[in-house]
Amino acid sequence: MRPVEQERGERKNTFFGGMATMAVALAVVKVIGAIYKVPIRRMLGDSYTDFSNAYDIYTVLVNISIAGFPAALSRMVATSRALGRERQARKTLRLALILLFTLGLGSFLLMFFGSDALAARMGDTQAAQAIRYLAPAVLCVSCMGCFRGYFQGSSNMRPTAVSQVIEALGKLVIGLPLVWLATAIGREKEAPAFAILGVTLGSALALLYMLVCYARRPREGDLQNGETDRAGKILREFLAIAIPITLTASAVSVINVIDAALVQSRLQTALALTEDQSRNLYAAYAGAKNIYNLPASFMMAVTVSVIPAVSAALAVGRKGKASRLVKATYHITALLIFPMGAGICVLAEPIVRLLYGPKDAELAGRLLAILGVASIFVSLVSVSNAVLQSYGRQNLPVLVMIGAGLAMLAVDYVLVGNPALGIHGSPIGTLCCYVLAATVDLALIHRLTARPPNYFRVFFGPALATAGMAVVAWGAYHLAHLVLGNTLSVLVAILCAVVVYVFLVVWLQLLSREELRLMPKGDKIADLLKLP
Repeated sequence: MRPVEQERGERKNTFFGGMATMAVALAVVKVIGAIYKVPIRRMLGDSYTDFSNAYDIYTVLVNISIAGFPAALSRMVATSRALGRERQARKTLRLALILLFTLGLGSFLLMFFGSDALAARMGDTQAAQAIRYLAPAVLCVSCMGCFRGYFQGSSNMRPTAVSQVIEALGKLVIGLPLVWLATAIGREKEAPAFAILGVTLGSALALLYMLVCYARRPREGDLQNGETDRAGKILREFLAIAIPITLTASAVSVINVIDAALVQSRLQTALALTEDQSRNLYAAYAGAKNIYNLPASFMMAVTVSVIPAVSAALAVGRKGKASRLVKATYHITALLIFPMGAGICVLAEPIVRLLYGPKDAELAGRLLAILGVASIFVSLVSVSNAVLQSYGRQNLPVLVMIGAGLAMLAVDYVLVGNPALGIHGSPIGTLCCYVLAATVDLALIHRLTARPPNYFRVFFGPALATAGMAVVAWGAYHLAHLVLGNTLSVLVAILCAVVVYVFLVVWLQLLSREELRLMPKGDKIADLLKLP
């Protein structure tokens, strides 16, 4: 058996090293996604609504099929390996794969053969073809989720990271040329479906890569010895963890789809707009949501690392270590998402003009400014859900999200129907929803952990540095815009904001040497920053 100190060093390195690997991969994915979505948004024009509605339905079915299963598998594999039960981990994977293939197949059949009905439910009958083209992706992603969960539970984030990059590249190198071809030959109405086809083929390539990784994985542990639990017991435990997580993710996706239909319906009924007029307004909102989702998407790097790390610590009775990991997770989350959300808020309209051009930039900018603030709370909810799942309280996020989601629908119904607000009511409802959910989640975690984090100490420093950064970003843009165009002004503002934020983080000593030691090369970074 390895010495305790060696194990500690490995666990720390694994947790933050895996987080760093995922963060880099997600950054690459987002760059690729921007290269894909920005021209797609421009090329599709108002037809982007068809793409967005099809993708919303896909997201719901993916969440129903797999949302909680990779996290559950990750937790069970991490626990089994922490206790030296390698055969148990492999058996859990096999059973999960059978289950997820079945669920993915059902979702595929529903999307493919029920595309017309699903599109009609969204109030966008033109999205049916895109829904059909996206159907096979659900099956691919369902199977891929099993292998991602297995590798994450083994503290190996590389396969997940690389597979995400492959998915993104598939969309770019396949989907974008197909859209260009469709528009070039005069088949503009089919262009959203061609864009979606890139998503499907990208997921198929990513699944193939995961299969290769699993086939070539190193054989660890003694598979000849050691008993495993009965299949029924493993499946019961697996479902007990996975179903609440799936319900949480599905609740979010279902509520988002209902909200999308509700918003477009209220625009048509309460404000007496035509379907084309509501589609035009919602296209601007959908473009803003693409940018707003950026901070929360980076939280996947945190959540896939925190679940196996905290679960493994709790499995061997190290509650103090689990509490320290939770505190460090929130601190890192705040340092990452506060400046991102604030930057999106203060530079909302310039960012929209940079990415999507002048059309509807003023409207989308106003919507994005509200969503920028909301993105901070969305990220906190995502991380909080992962922490609660690590502690075996996966039922709580379901109740929280259902309550907060219903509040969002109520706010949206009232505000979007108000002629003075219209489409602006939807981001306000989103903000209210996630402020409520984040507040409740943080209160639950404070009661749950052995040594609860001091939220004031965790969040105040990053918030202070972010405030200074936001003022500099706003001022730098407007000063630069006096002599430069929008694109260069945005780049100048972002550069100034990054420099000022890094300076404030170091000057305010928001990262201690103890926290940096949890990261790869942490001591060297601390020495470079001359931290005590």
